[in-house]
Amino acid sequence: MQISKLDEMFEILKPRPNKRLVAAWAVDAHTICAVHQAVEMDLIEGILVGDEALIKKVCAEEGIDPSCFRIVQVDNDLSAAAKAVDMINAGEGDFLMKGLLSTDRYMRAILNKEKGLMDKGAILSHVTVAEVPTYHKLLIFGDVAIIPLPDLAQKVAITNYLIRVAHFLGIEKPKVGIQAASEQTLPKIPSCAEGALIAKMAQRGQIKGAVVEGPLGFDLIVDSESARIKGIKSEVCGDADCILFPNIEAGNTFYKSIVKLMKGELCAIVMGARVPCVLTSRGDSEQSKLYSIALAALLA
Repeated sequence: MQISKLDEMFEILKPRPNKRLVAAWAVDAHTICAVHQAVEMDLIEGILVGDEALIKKVCAEEGIDPSCFRIVQVDNDLSAAAKAVDMINAGEGDFLMKGLLSTDRYMRAILNKEKGLMDKGAILSHVTVAEVPTYHKLLIFGDVAIIPLPDLAQKVAITNYLIRVAHFLGIEKPKVGIQAASEQTLPKIPSCAEGALIAKMAQRGQIKGAVVEGPLGFDLIVDSESARIKGIKSEVCGDADCILFPNIEAGNTFYKSIVKLMKGELCAIVMGARVPCVLTSRGDSEQSKLYSIALAALLA
């Protein structure tokens, strides 16, 4: 089944055995309510790591029975992140989630060389899946939060992560657009040159499971009429499933434009660790966090 709307993930998950979510420093209403909703929908089992008194206070304010969670007491956010990662490594959880702690502290626990969740040589990247009111299908894109200026090897890794997520969403042969300033292969513009290299790698089977086209301007990726006017013939143009952005500014601006200007919905996870790691902004909605939980549970 190909998923075309974010809430369709719930129907896929319901018949499956529940995965165990471990939420680090889950002491805020958005995180607790999102985890509670996922538990109530029988999508996951929820483990909250944080100050138990704070968690129970939020539960009382939100009308939530705290007994539906397993609560693990820790005194501060740094300890919560470390404890949550330890629990994943000990097999007590299947995927991780960030609560009310900063991204750098969350990532520090994941990246810890001795006790983290990274295998040697792995590359962490942020993958977003968005439901955009003005587009005809889900859009999967990255990186918007972790790698500021990815090099060629990192772009290849991100591309493979986008393809993997697309496959989990039931898209058998996703169409990937490599975004750049121009559709021309201009050696002096790294995004153009590297876009052409990545597309050629896919043509030769070094990147599998997708149709990859680049470099492409953003207009060509999402609008077939622009491609027709410019004389660009590609099955990706105007029908992309995935977008690889050249840098964090481009990706992050698109991410926030979807929410603030287009009033779309999205979910996001970190890939490259041993388990999926939910990484949403502290300002993201409860619904966005629920969708992110569902996406991570699908991949776990």
